[in-house]
Amino acid sequence: MKQTKFIFITGGVCSSLGKGIASASIGALLKSCGFKIFHLKLDPYINVDPGTMNPFQHGEVYVLEDGSETDLDLGHYERFIEENLSSNSSITTGKIYSEVIADERKGIYLGGTIQIIPHITNAIKKRIINAGKKSKADIVVIEIGGTTGDIEGLPILESIRQLRFELGHENTLFVHLTLLPYLMGARELKTKPTQASVRELRSIGLQPDIILARADYPIKKELLNKIALFCDIDKNAVIPAPTVQSIYFVPTNYAEYNVHKLLAKKLGLGKIKPNLKQWENLNEKIKAKKELLRIALIVKYSGLDDAYLSVIESLKIACYHQNRELELDWINAEKLEEKDKKTLENLKKADGILVPGGFGIRGTEGKIWAARYARENKVPYLGICLGMQLMCIEYMRYLTGDEKYTSEEFDESGHLGSKYHVINFLPSQYKERDKGGTLRLGAYPCTLKPHTLAQKLYGKKTIQERHRHRYEFNNKMKIKLENGGLISSGIFIKGNLVEIVELKNHPFMIGCQFHPEFLSRPHHPHPLFTGLIKASIIYNRNR
Repeated sequence: MKQTKFIFITGGVCSSLGKGIASASIGALLKSCGFKIFHLKLDPYINVDPGTMNPFQHGEVYVLEDGSETDLDLGHYERFIEENLSSNSSITTGKIYSEVIADERKGIYLGGTIQIIPHITNAIKKRIINAGKKSKADIVVIEIGGTTGDIEGLPILESIRQLRFELGHENTLFVHLTLLPYLMGARELKTKPTQASVRELRSIGLQPDIILARADYPIKKELLNKIALFCDIDKNAVIPAPTVQSIYFVPTNYAEYNVHKLLAKKLGLGKIKPNLKQWENLNEKIKAKKELLRIALIVKYSGLDDAYLSVIESLKIACYHQNRELELDWINAEKLEEKDKKTLENLKKADGILVPGGFGIRGTEGKIWAARYARENKVPYLGICLGMQLMCIEYMRYLTGDEKYTSEEFDESGHLGSKYHVINFLPSQYKERDKGGTLRLGAYPCTLKPHTLAQKLYGKKTIQERHRHRYEFNNKMKIKLENGGLISSGIFIKGNLVEIVELKNHPFMIGCQFHPEFLSRPHHPHPLFTGLIKASIIYNRNR
């Protein structure tokens, strides 16, 4: 294809409808037709990136190969199209304003008055076009964050309106995802909010080509036709998008409603046919009746799925491929610290334990208690980032009988002294350093020690994994821990950094400094998650 095509996906009525899933599914559908796909997320918030944002507000921070800290939706994109994205995939209003203001300070605008139009909109358009050029994609799928009508999103909507005029209808396509709320009193779905949302779009010059109608109940044909009539859109371009058992059903659902044919017709892609065999096989695995497997997730943000989204999806995916249904037990780490009876009982029911990454001291003693429980009772354990660090601290306390061993993160004042820091600052890190974009970020190589669990799980000598951390294993503790049975089985040779530790004489107790959840894919579960699930199945059978 000579000209890159651009698909813009907006959302209406309310947030959390699944624009990220819709975008990823359209990308997966088009990739299955043989096109090279690139994804981009345009977020209207003023933050430069999500790196410093609270997980309660924004969910997890998803890290790309190049170290970009991005929105969790980029995780959906990578999982669905199985392609590594780049910093070109994430644009925020904060980034745009920062660039424009920096250029103004340099005198690039020659004293001109800087305005939303044309300076901000031009900067947004330039980023979108460059994403297409640098990725060399046939089609760029672009999700517009927020909801139609949000004041902070107006410059973005104006930018894509201009792009349609500049690139033409044959090279741009607008998809609008909107909610049909169900009123219990009337026992019916209502289309008025969708009509209002489309009217809002049309008032600023945007006419949807396709409407995806989200609902928790089946949508009757007459409602779809009503939406088409009131929103001035072809009847076959109003697509029902009901809530389904799994997000991984969405690509095949779109194919059933011939979304690929609609896209091909409107963008001049010719005759296309998707090959969705992989997705169909995965769907069969998900639908199959399976035994439950209980995995305890030891967390600070209890019950907040978005804060641990990639971890949860990685667990689900690994379970699907081992013919198991994940039963996730949320274990509040602070309640473990308090020795809450019900929390302890729930932990003891688990077939496997996972302690994910995180920052700060809150709940860490509860996570350390979970690591000790897993060690003493031979329960399969996977520690990720902080979970690996706390596993090391727990084992040093066990070997020495000294509870003062800790991380420099929890003793920044130096009250205990470095001799008690099992985990310390990376060489480039220090307490006063800015928090945004300064962590050890992105993909680094790791050499695996032969004849270890890590090497067995990966089946190779060298791996590449993504990182997001400020603290690292203290090599001064390495000999004592290894002599005691905690093996350093993965090393970043160039920096002499311990990346993986594992406990001898335990069926599965392993920790990694990196984030394996960022490389787990629906059709290819990550080796560490597969290892945890396999070990948990064995534990379940033998308990």
